[in-house]
Amino acid sequence: MQCPKCSSPMETIDLLSSRSQRCTNCSGLWFFMGEERLLKAQAEVVDTGDAAVGAQYNHVDRIKCPTCADSQLVRMVDPQQPHIWFESCSFCFGRFYDA
Repeated sequence: MQCPKCSSPMETIDLLSSRSQRCTNCSGLWFFMGEERLLKAQAEVVDTGDAAVGAQYNHVDRIKCPTCADSQLVRMVDPQQPHIWFESCSFCFGRFYDA
């Protein structure tokens, strides 16, 4: 899988039975449907990226879903934490979070 933000390879996050992915370059995170909730308690272990790098890539918001062909991701805001923005696929419901 390629990162939808910087096109670098993604690697599997080896926690629980997760299939989630982390970018090897920008450390952005791709979660398959619902997996972000499963890994929320381990956020410090999962989100190992540099916040400054994440802020740089946060400005890139017109990206395609890494798993669905030709599906544009939609920018969303977490209603409980409005400082957290992410992109979501309306077909597979996957989510991409910057580092």
